[in-house]
Amino acid sequence: MAKMAFRLPPAASVIENPSPEQLKELAARMPNARPTRYGNLNVNTEVVNRLKRSTFIVTDEPDGQNQSISREDGLKVAEQQDAYIRDQDMVVIDGYIGNDPEFRTAARLYVEAANANIAGMQQQLYFDRDDEQFEPELTVIYTPNLKAKGGYPDDRLIAVDLEQGVTRVLNSDYFGESKKGGLRMWNKLVYDRGGIPLHAGCKIIPTERGKRVGLIVGLSGTGKTTTTFTRQNGSLPVQDDFVAWMADGRVFATENGCFAKTFGLNQKDEPTIHGAVTQPRSYLENVSQTGDDVDFYDTSYTKNGRATFPFDVIESAATRPIDDAHFLLILNRNQNIIPAVAKLEGPQAAAFFMLGETTGTSAGGAAEEGKFLRVPGTNPFFPLPHDLQGNRFLELLADNPLEVYLMNTGTVGGKAEDERSKKVRIPHSSAIVEGVAEGTITWERDDDFGYLVAADVPGIDREDLDVLQPRRLYEAQGRLDEYKALVERFHRERTEFLQDFPSLSDEIVAAVG
Repeated sequence: MAKMAFRLPPAASVIENPSPEQLKELAARMPNARPTRYGNLNVNTEVVNRLKRSTFIVTDEPDGQNQSISREDGLKVAEQQDAYIRDQDMVVIDGYIGNDPEFRTAARLYVEAANANIAGMQQQLYFDRDDEQFEPELTVIYTPNLKAKGGYPDDRLIAVDLEQGVTRVLNSDYFGESKKGGLRMWNKLVYDRGGIPLHAGCKIIPTERGKRVGLIVGLSGTGKTTTTFTRQNGSLPVQDDFVAWMADGRVFATENGCFAKTFGLNQKDEPTIHGAVTQPRSYLENVSQTGDDVDFYDTSYTKNGRATFPFDVIESAATRPIDDAHFLLILNRNQNIIPAVAKLEGPQAAAFFMLGETTGTSAGGAAEEGKFLRVPGTNPFFPLPHDLQGNRFLELLADNPLEVYLMNTGTVGGKAEDERSKKVRIPHSSAIVEGVAEGTITWERDDDFGYLVAADVPGIDREDLDVLQPRRLYEAQGRLDEYKALVERFHRERTEFLQDFPSLSDEIVAAVG
């Protein structure tokens, strides 16, 4: 039976698909919105990161992995929100997740006009609707000023009804819940169609052997956006946050803009992103501001300052079709023995994809920041059992071979404040991505983990070889026993972690032993 079309609850008034100019005018009226010297708006929100503790799948058949509430409780939430909306002024934003006519998803945001910045930011990320017969497949209903009844954490709730294709957000004014609300439901849609949703950036790099398409998988805040937008050989970003990798090898984009982290943003290291967020059409969120001047380094309010901008303010390849990808980078912001780059082979690639190891950032809130995490696929928005991610990745890799690399964007030899450690700097990472694309890295086998490590990367000086081969650093510092203990610990913990997924392929589990 076909799913019935979802109808929006009535409101006191509804502004349907206003222009960007109208939305900016509405947002400018918000008491927490301030104009900056760049001509854009900066909004301070009460909630400054996504609400993992308050996110629940609406189902009567919990999967044991995702938090859930019953359909009966989901109905109560819907009734509470619908009753509230009857007295509110609302805004509708329609558009597509994805641009390819063969694989795009009609999506809708329904949000309080009092929080018009959310509508303006989401409009920049949707691809434009181009027909009159628009019928959304996915809907986000967003009431930032309504507290959730029922004892939910901090009276905030993100209720995700995958069957109905509706996410309801209550009592959060953070834009990320709008963006992720649609993409979380889209994750299931991609899996159901035989592909895998990747929490990944995508870029096209020109090389002497032709254009190379790279996918960059990583948790928010680990360098995914920076890596995607760094211009090796005049490379062009295709996507910043999510792509679909399908069974036939094709890659499909999702968004027509970017939701970038602004902490530490500067023109020298990240000129493309800096230029995009310091122009009139961007929206800033929770960026430090004095007068009309913003400070991307001041974290007194939050480290999770953000900005949206449409891709048409930069040179990009967001609308180009991609028949296949050539390489995939798994970002890991590590602090000890992970090399700046390692080449993975076969089931080992699926294993490290499943491990999703990194150090958490402010994007995940205080519960994750600074802590060592394992997030399968580095995708905290996959709403199904994670076993499915690992197995599907291994299947697609067998049918559509591409090179897979583990890439550390943190430090080697200890935390950043440890004087014995070495930082993997942006120029290191850029040289690695260029070397991967051009095929100019010299590799050798690592006896401790079985993957390949770089013996030479063009653009990385010999004195920085320690970031490529951590064992050398530990040995030179007389810390070899510490290194060996870490090797043993990683082998043991990785195996135990993967064994906790009952349906995960034995090949994947064995690859880290």
